[in-house]
Amino acid sequence: MKTITRRKFSGTLARGIGASAVAAHLPLACAMKNKQTSDKLGIALVGLGSYSTYQLAPALQDTEHCFLAGIVTGTPAKERTWANKYGIPQKNIYNYKNFDSIKDNQDIDVVYVVLPNSMHAEFSIRAAQAGKHVICEKPMAMNVAECDTIIKACDENGVKLGMGYRLHSEPYTQEVKRFVREKTFGDILYVSADAAYRSTGNPNQWRLNKKLSGGGALVNMGVYAIQSAIYSTGQNPISVSAQEYSTRPAYFKDTDETITAQFEFPSGAVANIMTSHNIRANRLYATCENGWFELDPASTYIPLAGRTSRGELNFKQESQQKLQMDDFGKHILFDGPNLAPGEMGRRDMVIVEAVYKSIREDGKKQKLNFETDYGFGG
Repeated sequence: MKTITRRKFSGTLARGIGASAVAAHLPLACAMKNKQTSDKLGIALVGLGSYSTYQLAPALQDTEHCFLAGIVTGTPAKERTWANKYGIPQKNIYNYKNFDSIKDNQDIDVVYVVLPNSMHAEFSIRAAQAGKHVICEKPMAMNVAECDTIIKACDENGVKLGMGYRLHSEPYTQEVKRFVREKTFGDILYVSADAAYRSTGNPNQWRLNKKLSGGGALVNMGVYAIQSAIYSTGQNPISVSAQEYSTRPAYFKDTDETITAQFEFPSGAVANIMTSHNIRANRLYATCENGWFELDPASTYIPLAGRTSRGELNFKQESQQKLQMDDFGKHILFDGPNLAPGEMGRRDMVIVEAVYKSIREDGKKQKLNFETDYGFGG
């Protein structure tokens, strides 16, 4: 496996000098797209759906510690479009069959898996076996067992693993975590977290196919609500009870539409969450001994907004994906903190499985037991 240290960059710089001679004969925009500096990590996006197209790729044009080096797609037309738009050389373009040969590509340091959930484990493991660091989109996998195989593969191959949990890098969420850590408003008593949107698109989309998604609203939007409850209390829950509702069964034939759940925490705090593919909601509220805080919206891209019992919150807002990928780059390059490690993704899947089990058992309370408190993201 290629170790990412400063000694790697002399070769990268040399390649950049050679490339600059070619770039001098190209249009300025193309030359700028190919700009690589000696302190940046090359990222390959695996899966070129809407999130890669409209969020990740644009964000990678502004990142300080990483850049868009390659792509993996099963659609030849996308190969041409992306190559032309971002100046990606042919040698850095892969499909799902020849993906494993990425191990020989020194331009690519990190593989970002942005595929349907059923493919997360396979390509995260293959990336690790190729000696590449891994960012895996949420949810981490289809189940806890798959999460374990991803973590094991990354450990065995000596690569870093991060989750695509962008909110841990943005300032409003970081301020919430500071409130909890420093007890700005005293102990947390109650948290309410909603993460939902109304789906009206193609009923055959992969998110509504359980074989591809592993679940519905809970695994898509619900992880935001679960995370909100956890970092707003600073604790992992010790129990959960849950209920499921459906008002459009003809549309949501295979996956959950709306789920509510109640959590208990070691401190005595409680939390209610709601997630849905049929309701528009995006809010985090916490009441404390000496006040309250709120984010509304709490998990959209931008802009977020926040307020407390002492006044409004006002932070500079920029691409959360940019901040997230730069934080992971700093983790690799400078041994900075991993704000969203694989263990965090695994923990959330443990909770997801407990929520589904509670629903199957008519809302019966499920005990949760985590060996450590690790996984709050700094």
